[in-house]
Amino acid sequence: MTDQSSPKANPKPSKAATPKASKAAVPGASKTGTKASKATPKPTVPGLPRQSASEENGTPAAGVSRRRLLGTAGATGLVLGAAGAAAGYAAAPAAATPLTSLGSNRAMFHGKHQPGITEALQARGHLVAFDLAAGAGRKEAAALLRRWSATAERLMAGEPAAHDDTDVAQDAGPSSLTITFGFGHSFFDRTGLGKHRPAALDPLPDFSSDHLDKARSNGDLWVQIGADDALVAFHALRAIQKDAGSAARIRWQMNGFNRSRGATAQPMTARNLMGQIDGTRNPKPSDADFEQRIFVPANGEPAWMANGSYAVVRRIRMLLDDWEKLSLTQQENVIGRRKSDGAALSGGTETTAMDLEKAGKDGSYVVPINAHARITRPDQNGGAAMLRRPFSYHDGFGADGTPDAGLLFICWQADPLRGFVPVQRKLDRGDALSQFIRHEASGLFAVPGGAAEGEYVGQRLLEG
Repeated sequence: MTDQSSPKANPKPSKAATPKASKAAVPGASKTGTKASKATPKPTVPGLPRQSASEENGTPAAGVSRRRLLGTAGATGLVLGAAGAAAGYAAAPAAATPLTSLGSNRAMFHGKHQPGITEALQARGHLVAFDLAAGAGRKEAAALLRRWSATAERLMAGEPAAHDDTDVAQDAGPSSLTITFGFGHSFFDRTGLGKHRPAALDPLPDFSSDHLDKARSNGDLWVQIGADDALVAFHALRAIQKDAGSAARIRWQMNGFNRSRGATAQPMTARNLMGQIDGTRNPKPSDADFEQRIFVPANGEPAWMANGSYAVVRRIRMLLDDWEKLSLTQQENVIGRRKSDGAALSGGTETTAMDLEKAGKDGSYVVPINAHARITRPDQNGGAAMLRRPFSYHDGFGADGTPDAGLLFICWQADPLRGFVPVQRKLDRGDALSQFIRHEASGLFAVPGGAAEGEYVGQRLLEG
């Protein structure tokens, strides 16, 4: 984990038509469709029977049992929460309303870069790696990427899959869905394209913090799915898996989540499962050197990777039982930032530059020498930087109650040997956070630039 945050994005709203008004009856309206009485009833609590005159005078009405009252209490709470504590029922079906901003937000499939890199963090995510089936080669891979690209374009526009759609997301808009495709090291040998494999895709070195499960690492093909709605994200995952058909089989799959948009009073940097604000110093698209750090230049090598990026994917388990035994002060010293607002221990706000030389009354550094935020700073790593775009994960509890939870770390850079590798090597040598995390899976993928209109992702490699 590094001390960088995700840039914000302002996706364009969907042009999807406003849904037609529902014909379903509204609770409280007449079953025959007649207009509601013009008499003004006394305010009632939705979900509870209206009081009779005897009840209003303090006498329980006949036939209203304790069980009935208890049975309706839960429904009352739900109605109050959903309707903003409005009193009384609607007299007639409400007019249909357009999708909320969450549902109508749309990312574009075609563009200079693939989607899912610079967009804001989404609430739900799925990562899945595939291996080509035995006997499948370049031709089958090209057909698969063509199918996947067509499906991604449709789903990101809020449309159903072209064939055998599951209808899981038929009520929803695009919900900021992004689908991103990448190639692993082994893909090039499987397709006879070894001479086109980028040098930047050489395997990552071993790190002392690695406890890697090979079955959940690497893969010929990698797909990243993100959306602001869980069903929209799952719908895309299922469509991608079905499209693979007999050409590829799933090697591993992981599910993640982030805080939902709108859950906080104002937009803020995400928190991880340790409770820390995580990602304050992420590169931003407004930075003068952002494109240079994150994307392969248009005239870069190999040519088919122009405007692409390299994704390092790590499943990092957080040892939460150990972490939560620390005091607040101890946790903040491990990270080097305040837990409450993400500000550096040297003072100021979240975005105030960290003063690495500031000392306390005892003469020691205010930001400890082995603090995670100090070690991961680009100016402490020869300028090395990467764009972090992670998801948290939770895969249940062990027999002893230990949570299997942590971070699906995903970072983007123009060259991992100049981005992820030097920072991870520095962390390996003395990061205070290392004793509370464990790297359990890893992958490195070449993610080509975005597909132009009429193209599919990877076409310049597979047909070049």
